[in-house]
Amino acid sequence: MKLKGVSIFIVVMLLFSAIDLDAQNARLITVAANGTGDYTTVQAAFNSVPFGSKKKTTIFIKNGTYKEKLHLDSGKTFVTLIGEDKFGTVLTYNDHTGKVSPTGDTINTRTSASFFMKADNFIAENITFQNDAGFTAGQAVAIEVDGDKAAFNNCRFIGNQDILFTNNDKSRQYYKNCYIEGTTDFIFGSSTAWFEQCHIHSKKNSHITAASTPKEHAFGYVFNDCILTGDSALTTVSLGRPWRPYSSVTYIHCYIDRHIRAEGWSVWNNNDNHKTARYAEYKSYGPGANTTLRLSWTKQLTNKEAGNITVKSVLNNWNPFGRKL
Repeated sequence: MKLKGVSIFIVVMLLFSAIDLDAQNARLITVAANGTGDYTTVQAAFNSVPFGSKKKTTIFIKNGTYKEKLHLDSGKTFVTLIGEDKFGTVLTYNDHTGKVSPTGDTINTRTSASFFMKADNFIAENITFQNDAGFTAGQAVAIEVDGDKAAFNNCRFIGNQDILFTNNDKSRQYYKNCYIEGTTDFIFGSSTAWFEQCHIHSKKNSHITAASTPKEHAFGYVFNDCILTGDSALTTVSLGRPWRPYSSVTYIHCYIDRHIRAEGWSVWNNNDNHKTARYAEYKSYGPGANTTLRLSWTKQLTNKEAGNITVKSVLNNWNPFGRKL
C-alpha cells in the first residue's frame, strides 16, 4: 500500500507540473492518518502553509476518513489538494443548523461547513467532501467555497441539504467530472460556477439549485454536458429555485432523468424572485427533458445564445487548469 501511495503521488505531481505547477517553486506535503506522512491531519498541513506566500503548496492526502472541521485561510493561496483515491480520501464533519458548538454557539447554515475554503487559486482532485449530519438534520454544508479561482476535478460532494455552498459573488469556480448529491438546495450561493460533465444526484423531491446571483453578473451556474439522476421513488425534483431575484442557472446539453418535474423549475416560497430569475436550458435530453410544460418565465436557448456561453465567457478568461479551453 505504501508503494501504491508513493506511485500515485508521483503521477499526480507529474500531472500538476504539466498544468501550471512549477516543481522548483512548490512545497510538497503528505498527510497520512497512520503517521507515514508529514502530518496526520489535514488542518495541520493547512497550518503549515505560510501566509501571503506565492509559492505553490501541494498537499497529498493518503486514503482515510479525516473527521475535521477545516479552515483554509484567505491568506494561504495557491494550495492544491490531491487525494489518493476519491472514494478512499474523505474530508468530513457533522455540524448542522441547530446544533450547539463546543463554544456554546448555535450553529447555522453559514457556520455548519465541514470545510471553509477561503483562499484564492485553490485546486482539489480525487477527494470526497462530506457532511455526516444526517438526512433529517437540516442545513449541513460539506464545503463552503469563498476563494476566487477554485477548481475541483474528479471530486465527490456528499450529504443532504445545502451541501455545496458557493458563498462569494466575486468567486469563480470550476467543477469537472465531479459527483454531487443532496436533498434540498444542495448547490447554492452567489458565485459564478461552471460544472463540466458532472453527475448531479437528488435524494429528495425538492430542489437541486438555489442560486443567489447578483443582478450585475451575466452568469451564475452553468451545467454543461452533465447527468442528472435521482433516487428511484422521486418524481417532482426541480432544477432550481431562485434564492435571490436575479438568480442565473443554465443547463446545456444535459441528460435529465424522470425525477425532474415536468415544469422543470420552482418559485422561491411566496415572493416574486422568479419574475427576474434567469433560468434556461439548451437541448436537454432524457426522460425528464420534455420542455413543453416548462414554466413560462424560464427559457429555451437558441443555438446562437447557447454558443455564446463558454467557459471563457462565463469565468471571465480564467483558465482553470492552464490548458487550452
